[in-house]
Formats: sequence, C-alpha cells, structure tokens
Amino acid sequence: MFGYIIINKGDMKFREFDVYHSYYCGLCQALKEKYGKLGQISLSYDITFLVMLLGSLYEPETEVSEVKCMAHPFEKHILRKNEFSYYGADMNLLFTYYKCKDDWEDESKLTRLAYMKMVKKAYCDICVHYGEKTRKISSLMRELAQEEKRQNQDIDHMAGLFGEIMAEMMTPKNDEWSSSLRHIGNNLGKFIYILDAYEDIVEDIKKGRFNPLRKRYENPEFEEEIKTILTMIMAECCKEFEKLPVIENVEILRNILYSGIWCRFDMVSQAREGKKAKEKGAENARSI
Repeated sequence: MFGYIIINKGDMKFREFDVYHSYYCGLCQALKEKYGKLGQISLSYDITFLVMLLGSLYEPETEVSEVKCMAHPFEKHILRKNEFSYYGADMNLLFTYYKCKDDWEDESKLTRLAYMKMVKKAYCDICVHYGEKTRKISSLMRELAQEEKRQNQDIDHMAGLFGEIMAEMMTPKNDEWSSSLRHIGNNLGKFIYILDAYEDIVEDIKKGRFNPLRKRYENPEFEEEIKTILTMIMAECCKEFEKLPVIENVEILRNILYSGIWCRFDMVSQAREGKKAKEKGAENARSI
C-alpha cells in the first residue's frame, strides 16, 4: 500500500518541488545512515509526506546541505534532514517489512521473503526502540491479516484497522497535537486501504484473491460510490490538517492532501472508463 501519498507535480511551483525533493533526499540519506543500501531500497514518497508534516509542525533544527549520490552522480542537489527524517526512516523500514511479509504470504514472492530476511535485525531493533507503538502496530497488522483470511467484506471495519495503524505511525509524540495527527493518519489510512482495494479489484477477482470491495463491485454505481466514500474521508482529513499551526511548506502539504493523493484514483478511473468505451465501441461495430 505504497505510492498513494504523493504530490501533483503539475500543480506545483518549481521551487516547491525542489523543497519537496530535498526532504525526499533527506529521508533517503537517513535510511542509508541507519540501515545502509538495504534501507534505501525501502524509500517511499508516502513517508516523505510524514517527514515534511512533522517537520513543519514541530519546526526542529533542519540540516540543509548539498550532496551528490548514486541517483544524481553528476551534480549536487539540496538535502534537508532533521530528527523526523530518522523517525521516518524507521517507519519506512517497518512498513516495508510488513508489506514484504504480506506479499510473501499472499503471493509467495521470493524477492519479498529475501528482503524480509535481510532486514530482520533492523526490524527487530525498531520494535525494541519504539516498544508499545510497534507492539500496537504489529497487533493491528495481525488482526487485519486474519480478517482478510476470513474474507471480511465490511470495508468500514477493514479500512478502520489500517486507519489505526496509520494513526500510530503519524504520532511520534503524545502532546497537544497528537489528537489531530491521529485523526489525519486515521483518515489517510482508510483512504489508502480503500483506494488500494479499488485499484486491485479487477485483477483480484480474476485471480480469486481477497478484496473487501468484491460485493460492492457488483453495484452498477460502484465507481461513484467509491469516489463519494473517498471524498468524505479526505474532507475529514483536510479539515483536521487545517487545525494545525503549520506555516512552513503548507502549500506543498496542501498539494498532496487536496490534489496529489487523488492522482492514482484518477489514473485508474480514467483507464477503466477508456476500456469500457473501447469495449462498447467494438460491440457496436460487431452489431452493424
């Protein structure tokens, strides 16, 4: 369930993209420092949002530097890194481990099993360091996996479980802002879980895999129903975000929450509409 919390580059100023990319590079550097090249493999845009949000809210001392790397070997680029880059690195590796575990158990992907084994020690260290937080996340992940095996079609319950997982990830501290951060994480988790199911529904049905939207897919109004549900979820998420005293990078964060997060939905929806139109055109041609 990675690759959903992204920017809409087309609606972003060049300077804003450079700032966003510098936080992405800072997360990459933090992963390398803590977990080596294996850690860098887990790098995701989703966690970049988390690093930027927490950094903009708490305003820690941020290191700004120019570096070269394997991805950009010929010219230096700006890198921004702070304490939340390292927190993000931990959460990034933790969730990548769970994603690999899920892929191995569901589809027996050997590459995922291999990666799990290679980062097992790092995963265990993260669990020890964060204690109760990782115990709760692990418990919720097990419950989610059990419910998926039971073929639970209650999308509210299933998405709610992943929402609780994201809420834990979004709250590194217990303070006056933790309630809003939990609400944001909870709604983002619900959105991601439902959007992931929406994107995979056709292939999951074809391959006989579990999907919590299988029954709803039979509804002729399926596309509109899912869009309405997702819109309501993100409305709550954005309302909670606007309560936070975020000034720095606020336009970049709004780009993600109001626009970027919809990119995958729009891509999938448009592809399905195009396929349906093509099939209908072919059917009309055969009937002539």
